[in-house]
Amino acid sequence: MSEELDLQQDSITTVREFFAALGLGAVDEALELLAPDAVWRNTSLPDMRGAMVGRVLRGLERPWLGFDVRIHHIAADRDVVLTDRTDILIFGPLRVEFWVAGTFELRDGRITLWHDHFSWENLLRGVAVGAARAALGRGRQRQECSTK
Repeated sequence: MSEELDLQQDSITTVREFFAALGLGAVDEALELLAPDAVWRNTSLPDMRGAMVGRVLRGLERPWLGFDVRIHHIAADRDVVLTDRTDILIFGPLRVEFWVAGTFELRDGRITLWHDHFSWENLLRGVAVGAARAALGRGRQRQECSTK
């Protein structure tokens, strides 16, 4: 039982560290937590795998682009981690916040599958709210990344 609990905590820690690295713009550190053949799957979008995932995440290194996350719930069963969270995409003064449920599969301590489920309606609502806030000059307020 203790080994199983340790494995679950290690899996949760890996996912938290992955998001923390992305939130800090530390893409190299985030990529180290992904398996070389990792698959990133998003609702109704084409799957990305391997080097393509790294190329997309490297976009976060642009000075006008950023990412943050608020993890509301996180749970694990061995090497599968489930997250309920709010993702925040930052495009200059525009902050787009939207709900995401994620499933992560890990092997040998690295993420092999990152599968996100989100609502296009919720994403578009986040764009509208973010645009209104940016227009009112409140778009650049950064909240502390809460991956804990």
